[in-house]
Amino acid sequence: MARLSLRAVQKLTCKKRDAWWTVFLVDPVATRMLLVFARFRFITPNRVTWAALFIGLASAGFFLEGDRRSLLIGALLYHLSFILDCIDGKLARLKGNGTVFGGWLDYVFDRIRVLFCALALMGGQFLRTDDERFLLAALAVVFLDMLRYVDALQIYKMRMSMRTKIEKVTKSRAEADRVEREAQEQAERTRQEDARAQADRTRQTGRTHPTADGRTYPTDPSRTHPTAPGRTYPEHTDHTHPAPPAQDAAEPERPEPAAPQVVFMEDLLRDNPSSSAEALREESGAANVVDLHEQFRDRFPWYIRVRRAMLHTRVRPHLISGIEFQMFVFIVGPLIGRILWTTVVSAALLMLFELVIMYKFWLSTRDFTRVMEELDPTPTTAGTIAPQLHKGRHRHRRAVEDALLEDERYRAPGPEENPFFQPYPQPQFHQLDPEEARDLPGIPTPRGESPDVLTQPIRIRPFSKPTWADAGAEAEHEGRGR
Repeated sequence: MARLSLRAVQKLTCKKRDAWWTVFLVDPVATRMLLVFARFRFITPNRVTWAALFIGLASAGFFLEGDRRSLLIGALLYHLSFILDCIDGKLARLKGNGTVFGGWLDYVFDRIRVLFCALALMGGQFLRTDDERFLLAALAVVFLDMLRYVDALQIYKMRMSMRTKIEKVTKSRAEADRVEREAQEQAERTRQEDARAQADRTRQTGRTHPTADGRTYPTDPSRTHPTAPGRTYPEHTDHTHPAPPAQDAAEPERPEPAAPQVVFMEDLLRDNPSSSAEALREESGAANVVDLHEQFRDRFPWYIRVRRAMLHTRVRPHLISGIEFQMFVFIVGPLIGRILWTTVVSAALLMLFELVIMYKFWLSTRDFTRVMEELDPTPTTAGTIAPQLHKGRHRHRRAVEDALLEDERYRAPGPEENPFFQPYPQPQFHQLDPEEARDLPGIPTPRGESPDVLTQPIRIRPFSKPTWADAGAEAEHEGRGR
C-alpha cells in the first residue's frame, strides 16, 4: 500500500462528527497506529477486533483484583482496547475490505467486553469492601449499556422505516398523477377525433340535393351540364370545406417527466452543516424536501447555533453517549479512585441525554405524521373501531341462528331425502306364534281379540337390584339346567 500522510489518513478514516472522547483522546493515537498497521497485509479489521476483545478481557482480569495498581493497569488496558476497537473500522474504511460480518463481530464483542469489565470491576470492589451497592452498580452499568445501544438501533430502524414509507407514498402519488395525466390526454385525443369525425359528417351532408319534401339525396356525379355537351361537371362543388389530408402529421412524443426525488433535510444538513435549513430548502426545491426534525428546531433554535459552533472540532452535540459512559466508568473512576460516584454521575447524565433523544424522536414521529397527511390526504382507519362492531353483532346471535334455520340449504333432510336414514324397527306382531302372543297381555294376536285387549297397557315388572344370594341361586339354577 502506498505511503499516506497523517492528514490524508485522518481525512479518509475519521468521521465528520464523533464523540468528544474519541475526537480528543482516541483519534490522535488511532490514526498514527493505523499508519503502521496499514503496511502489513496480515493485519485485517477482524483480527484487530479480536485483539481488542482479548485486551478488554485482560483489563477485566485486573479489575477483578481490586487494588490500586491493578485498577490503573486495567484502566489503561481498557483504553487501549477501545483504541483498537476504533482502529478496526478505520482500517476497513482505508483498505475498503470491510464486511457485514465484521460489523456484527465488532458490535457483539463490544457488548461482551462491557459485560465482563462491569462484573469484574464492581465484583472486585464488592469483594474488597463488602459493599452491596457495587452489585447494584454492576447491574446498572450492564442495563444502561444495553439500553443505549438497543435504543439507538431501534430508533435508527424506525427512522429508516419512516423514510421508506415517505418515498413509497411519494412514488405512488407520482404514479397516480402520471396515470391521471395520461387519462386526460387520452380523453382530449378522443374529443378531437370525435370533433374531426363530426366535421367529416358535416361535409358529407353539404354535398346532398334537397327535394320538395325536405329530404336530401346525394348528387349523382354522372349527370352532365346541359350547356357543355361531351363534358361532365358535378352539379354542386363544395369550395367552403376542403378535403382533409389523408393522414395527420405525427405529433412529436413528449418526454415523460421524471419522478420527483425525495430529499431529507437531515441529509442536507449533514452534508452542508454550515448552511441554514431555509437556504438548503430553497436550493433543493421546497416541494421535494422533507423535514422530519422541524418541530425540534422550532422549539430549540439554540440547538442549531451550538451545533454550528462545535462544527470545526468534529464533536457532536450528544455530549454524553455510550462511549463517554464507558470511559467514565472503566477509566476515569478507577484512575481517581471514585468508582461508585463516577458511575452514578455518568449514569444520570446518560439517562438525561437519552431522554432528550427519545423526546426528539417523538417530535420526529409527529413530523412524519404531518408529512404523510400532506402526501396522502386519504383518512386512515388506524386506531378506529370497525363499523360492524358498533352494531352489536354479538347481541344478535339468536337472530342469526334463526336466519340459518330458515335457510333451505341448512334445513335438516327428511327420511326420504337421506338415503342413509334407518328408522327404528316397528314390532311385527303378525309374525309371533299364537301361543307366545297369547301370553303377552295387551298385544293383539292373529286370531283377533277384543278392542279392550288391544288397548291394554303393557305391564312392566319392576326392577330390583340383585343381591349376592340371588346371583348364587341363579348360577345354581343354570348349572342344574345344564
